[in-house]
Amino acid sequence: MVSLKSIDLSQYVGANIGTVTLVKLLGKGAMGAVFIGYQATLKRQVAVKILPKSIASSTKAQQMFRDEAETIGILTHPNIVPVYEMGETGDFFFQVMQLVVGHDLRTIIARARKHPVPTRRILPMPEIFHYICQILDALGYAHDEGVFHQDVKPANILVDVRFKRSLVADFGIARTVWAEYSSKSMLVGTPVYMSPEQASCAAIDGRTDIYSVGVMLMEMMAGVLPMHKESVAELITRKRSEPDTLFTARPSEINPSINSELEAIILKAMATNPNNRFADCLEFKTALEACVRKSGF
Repeated sequence: MVSLKSIDLSQYVGANIGTVTLVKLLGKGAMGAVFIGYQATLKRQVAVKILPKSIASSTKAQQMFRDEAETIGILTHPNIVPVYEMGETGDFFFQVMQLVVGHDLRTIIARARKHPVPTRRILPMPEIFHYICQILDALGYAHDEGVFHQDVKPANILVDVRFKRSLVADFGIARTVWAEYSSKSMLVGTPVYMSPEQASCAAIDGRTDIYSVGVMLMEMMAGVLPMHKESVAELITRKRSEPDTLFTARPSEINPSINSELEAIILKAMATNPNNRFADCLEFKTALEACVRKSGF
């Protein structure tokens, strides 16, 4: 099977997709590559995600790529990256999306960790709460529309540096209540952030995204995720059989500035049993905002 790594993606620079010209390769992942494009008719830059047909050999891969665009197409929210257009050429399937001027949250967290001043290696708490609340707003809206992201992680959160606005991206493996393959057992997601029920290919709902946001909040607040050094396969097995042993320390043991109330919120969001988590994103956000007001962060 042809892999994305084996394809010379530079060959697509200069290619025209309707009114959009591909200008520069931004990056690539399991579900395709992303380019900066220029849309001449509206005189704006856009992001263009492509999936070469040479690697989308299976009907499922093609359908998931289409479903991603159709899923986002029904979601209209200021904290979700919108898709303007989708289609295909002779070489690839494509999605034309908003180009977010900034960085993904993974890059922002990584840069903070390298700060020469130890106390500056964690993002400011107000900034963390600001981003997390916006993410919860976006996911709560998506859940109300019957869409569960299933791959919430820092790399899939884009931050517009002009407006300090976080946007949820990459609904490539989102599960909807109506998608054909949503009822089939299929392991999808990023192991570190996926919920135990997701790792077990069990039924999921919005609370699986809440778990992922909880892990992300712990990472942002503590600076690191205290975990065992093990392979991906071992990590997934642990999540399935011993999910309570995943983390080797509590958040406050890593960062003493995390008080008991904030720690309780993080741990509730990451509860291994979904029934012990927040019922929905609004409850999560409300608890976080109340903690911020009370603690004066």
